[in-house]
Amino acid sequence: MPTPYLSEIEAPARASVNALPGWTLLEFGTDWCGHCRAAQTLVAQALGPFPQWQHLKIEDGSGRALGRSFRVTLWPTLIFLRDGQELARLVRPASAQDILTAMTKA
Repeated sequence: MPTPYLSEIEAPARASVNALPGWTLLEFGTDWCGHCRAAQTLVAQALGPFPQWQHLKIEDGSGRALGRSFRVTLWPTLIFLRDGQELARLVRPASAQDILTAMTKA
């Protein structure tokens, strides 16, 4: 079973995200979103060989502070960070290769 998304209460604040060291993949979506469920295998395939990447799944929705601060409008939205700075973004990935390509930009 895939890791559940962090609720708004569990999700880190934007300041904490900005302070994250190293590589981080923020994944915004919901457990009930079909596009999000379809992307889980792709994300797992892409991240599998790269244990140095931290993966945070953030439950998103109307009025959710962290998603709004990143201007998320569609799910899943993958945001690739290095040392808290956004370097790439991918919305509704179609393949693991799309994710790997975005990772190389981070």
